[in-house]
Amino acid sequence: MRELSPAQRHKARVLAELAAASAEPGGPTTGSQYELQLYQLLEDRRRLHALQSVKSKIALKAQLLPNYHAWVDGVLAAGKGGQDDVFTTILVWSIDAGDYERAVQMAHYAVTHKMTLPDQYKRDIPTMLVDEFSEAYLHGKLAEDPGLASKVLALIGNLTDGCDVPDQARAKLYKALGYALLVLADGDDYKRELVGQPRVYALSAHSHLQHALSLFQGVGVKKDIEILERRLKKAEPG
Repeated sequence: MRELSPAQRHKARVLAELAAASAEPGGPTTGSQYELQLYQLLEDRRRLHALQSVKSKIALKAQLLPNYHAWVDGVLAAGKGGQDDVFTTILVWSIDAGDYERAVQMAHYAVTHKMTLPDQYKRDIPTMLVDEFSEAYLHGKLAEDPGLASKVLALIGNLTDGCDVPDQARAKLYKALGYALLVLADGDDYKRELVGQPRVYALSAHSHLQHALSLFQGVGVKKDIEILERRLKKAEPG
């Protein structure tokens, strides 16, 4: 797909708004523009399937995402919660490609309207969000910005709080959030004294790590909790 001109992007957004507004909550999205988006998505998925390298797949997703921005903007602006496989697939791709703030915006819409993922994903949206954002911090690009990570992970935790998510997955989310807060507490120095704002971050990290452990004993945070508790005790006044 070639990059759209500003006029084409505007037209695509207007058509997306019309399609999204005409779909009843929980009902299917229909219309010629939606069918075109589905066809383009199928072609792009074939391109991705032809690649073996995960790194190359992520790079291609980042390259393809702008072609769907107008559609997503239209859905967010006028949608009533109709099921939309284009929107939910682009939500996953946005996380994969590191467009985290955009993904959080889309996630809020998807969870609010109880949308579902296409069959190939084998998970519901809340579980996918918890899994993928956790991985994005523990093994991905989100770790490059712990300040953003702590906000995004907390938002995903709150967004999915009332959803039926496996305990192991949710434990991993709180582990990731705890680790992000620990980085904020330590700055560039792991042995930094935990007083003032660093102590606030450390106490919050401790709470989240304890929550992770209570959900799943094998989450892998016991040693970190013990070390953190010793550091916090050492920093206690008097």
